[in-house]
Amino acid sequence: MSSDQPESFSPLLIQHILGGNAFVKIEEILSKIKFKELGLKFSGLPYSFWQVFEHMRIAQKDILEFSTSSNYKELSWPEEYWPTNDLPDSPEHWINTQKDFFDDREKFNAFLLNNTKSLLHPFPYGTGQTLFREALLILEHNAYHTGQLMIILRMLEAES
Repeated sequence: MSSDQPESFSPLLIQHILGGNAFVKIEEILSKIKFKELGLKFSGLPYSFWQVFEHMRIAQKDILEFSTSSNYKELSWPEEYWPTNDLPDSPEHWINTQKDFFDDREKFNAFLLNNTKSLLHPFPYGTGQTLFREALLILEHNAYHTGQLMIILRMLEAES
C-alpha cells in the first residue's frame, strides 16, 4: 500500500486527535484548572468549564460508540449532549470524567489504527458515514471546544 492511500492517514489523524500541533494539548489545560473554578460562568458565555469538557466527553463517547457498534443508539440533541449541572458532583467525579475522556480517546485511536477496512468505506449502518469522517469529527469537535476551554481558563487567570 502506498503512503498516499487513506489507510496510511490513521497515524496522522491520531497525531492530530491528540492535539498539540496547532493548539495547546487538552492535558495541559486541564492541569491548570482548579476544582473550585469548574462551575464558574462568565457574562456572555453560557457554559462553565465543566460543562464544555463534559460535553466533549459525551460527544466523543457517542462518536466512539457509533464507530464501533452496529447497535448504536442515537442520543437526543441537545439534551443528552450537554450536562445541566454547572460542575461535577465531587473531585472524584471530575477525575473520573477526565479518565473516561482519555480512555475513550485511546479506544477510538486504537480502533482507527487497527481498522482493517478502508477509512473511506461506509459503515454498514448509518447514512453513509465513514471512519475517516468520524475521526475528523472528533478532531474538529475537540479542537473547537479545547479552544473554548483555553479561553475560559484565560478568563479565570485574569480574574485571579
